[in-house]
Amino acid sequence: MDFHRRIASRPRFARYLRRRRGEETSEEGSRRAPGESAPPHRPLAQLTRELFRILEGQRLAIGLALATLSVATIMKLVPPAATKLVIDHVLLGRPLSSSIPGWVWVLPGPKGRLILLVAAVLVVSVVGTAVGLWGRWQATRTTKRVQVAMRRRVFEHAARLPLNRVYQLRSGGAASLLREDAGGVGELVFSLFYNPWRAVVQLAGGLAVLAWVDWRLLLGSLGLLPLAFGSERLWDRWLRPLFRDVRKQRQEIDAMTTETFGGMRVVRAFGRQRREASRFIGENDFLARQELYAWWWSRIVEVAWDLLLPIASGALMLWGGLRVLDGRLSLGDLTMFLVYLAMLLEPLAVIATSITQLQNNLAGLDRVLDLLQEPREMASRPGARAVGKCSVAGRVHFEGVGFSYPGTAARVLRGIDLEVEPGEVIALVGRSGAGKTTLCNLIARFYDPTEGTIRLDGLDLRD
Repeated sequence: MDFHRRIASRPRFARYLRRRRGEETSEEGSRRAPGESAPPHRPLAQLTRELFRILEGQRLAIGLALATLSVATIMKLVPPAATKLVIDHVLLGRPLSSSIPGWVWVLPGPKGRLILLVAAVLVVSVVGTAVGLWGRWQATRTTKRVQVAMRRRVFEHAARLPLNRVYQLRSGGAASLLREDAGGVGELVFSLFYNPWRAVVQLAGGLAVLAWVDWRLLLGSLGLLPLAFGSERLWDRWLRPLFRDVRKQRQEIDAMTTETFGGMRVVRAFGRQRREASRFIGENDFLARQELYAWWWSRIVEVAWDLLLPIASGALMLWGGLRVLDGRLSLGDLTMFLVYLAMLLEPLAVIATSITQLQNNLAGLDRVLDLLQEPREMASRPGARAVGKCSVAGRVHFEGVGFSYPGTAARVLRGIDLEVEPGEVIALVGRSGAGKTTLCNLIARFYDPTEGTIRLDGLDLRD
């Protein structure tokens, strides 16, 4: 019991919530524990522009996927119209509207008309499914291409970061960034383009049919759109920062796990198994609290939609039924309207339920852009030349070299003057932390000296 109380993350999570609510001072907010990142500074419009640049070579494939999706979605709107024809003009025997030419009925009699309508619905459904499947295949293939390209780009950039930044990422953290964040950029093809476009086309088609049936019913349906916009703004403001924090915490846990098992000999030698397990459980406990907090915010608007959609559907059904009883709408019109109403509410519900994944992927894109904007390792001076093995004699000369690690003011090296002739062997001797490894890192140019110059065969290493 004492063990679990000691590793509990409740106080830390309480501080996290206070920071999210803006109750901490800027000084307190600057001392964030792992997993507690700053809110995103990129609005949705900027993230979308950045994504368009990333998708520059895939725009044609995405355009084809959206075009075929439009065709498939429009064809999906055809079968409900056949329901009206079956009820009004086949089952009830009402005369055809003047807008429908008589030659449409190739087969005579009610049974012939019924067979014709069923066959037409089947053909349209099969063709629409085939077209939609091809478009979805294009979108899926594009998603995988973007994932591969982004993971490669992030890997190459991370491999060229300054060593101190690489040490901060750690191997497990870098793997999490590549797998989760860079991979999530590809998923935006569906969550930002494909799924919303399908909802827009289906919504526009459903609204057009409702306007044709009864414009009053259309106005009632349009009342749901402000809620969709308001819920998106709520998610954009609250959910994406939460998902950034969740992704950051997962990265920290992956890095800690990789580091622990990679150094298991040291862990066991110093008897730190229990302490490392305590750290791991504490970090995972904090992650679980973050995920549950994000889950509740995700469910708030979804529950509102789950309650509102049946109420709106029932109200419109009541209105349409009263108009049928008054003789202003036919039974076929009402049936067709109810089917299209369900198709109208479906994309709104899809948007409401899929926006969580969208914000999660946008948080991943935001983190990837943060990494890609970080400067790479020290740039060489203009006109610098490559050094080949055969062209190097091996004379190394330190002139007044001093060095401090990035982000620290402490001097590791100060006023180092040293000259090593070709073929000469020297030994660097000193206590731990004296700067022996740092000196070797400077020769390999893992870092540039803070002051002074290091020369190889008389040339500055930066040249």
